[in-house]
Amino acid sequence: MAKQNSKTHFGFKEVDEKDKAGMVRGVFSSVASKYDVMNDVMSMGIHRIWKAAMMDWLSPRDNQKLLDVAGGTGDISFRFLERAPSAHATVFDMTQGMLDAGKTRAEAEDLSDHLDWVCGDAMALPFEDNSFDVYTISFGIRNVTRPQEALNEAYRVLRPGGRLMVLEFSQIPNPAMQWAYDRYSFNVIPPMGKLIANDADSYQYLVESIRKFPDQETFLGMVRKAGFANAKYRNMTMGIACLHSGWKI
Repeated sequence: MAKQNSKTHFGFKEVDEKDKAGMVRGVFSSVASKYDVMNDVMSMGIHRIWKAAMMDWLSPRDNQKLLDVAGGTGDISFRFLERAPSAHATVFDMTQGMLDAGKTRAEAEDLSDHLDWVCGDAMALPFEDNSFDVYTISFGIRNVTRPQEALNEAYRVLRPGGRLMVLEFSQIPNPAMQWAYDRYSFNVIPPMGKLIANDADSYQYLVESIRKFPDQETFLGMVRKAGFANAKYRNMTMGIACLHSGWKI
């Protein structure tokens, strides 16, 4: 008998694992040109504060090599290089359209000597072991078919002493606040996606994918399982988003 396909979730839908990557790629190909604008509108600009907090905790240093997975249009890499001008960043994403949109940003031309753009799979990174000083993934790991494998790959490509940092939407510990946030997410964000990006369905998926992602403590356990030491997290805006950090010792 043929082995049955493993299942995973695509938002609230159950799909074959082999199909999810293509479906996610379709989402981000559809919204690539409006992705940065939608981030500002959806979060009322608060995503900028979260990313600044990420950089504060990360403390980029000159001559470090950053791998920014699910790096999309380069926002995290640009921020990293702004703080460490002699560093080097590799923007890595599964969707070529997102990378192409990033290359049109003014920062990309200014920082071209310190930037690479690579398209590929977070679960099978095309880099050698012990290649990078820092690995970041911002609002992307929930879209990976098997997040544990992505974390395992992060550990593999980091050098000893390297740093992992994950910024992702999470769960609000206060049930009443979570209820209010859910009402906003499901009733406002997809129509906003229709208005700005002409794509309500993609933003419906993105909202659903947040609800399917593990809570802070569960994900912390996954970071530790990948081998990272001194793993911890910090909630952002009451837990709407969360930063997880770990070290390859």
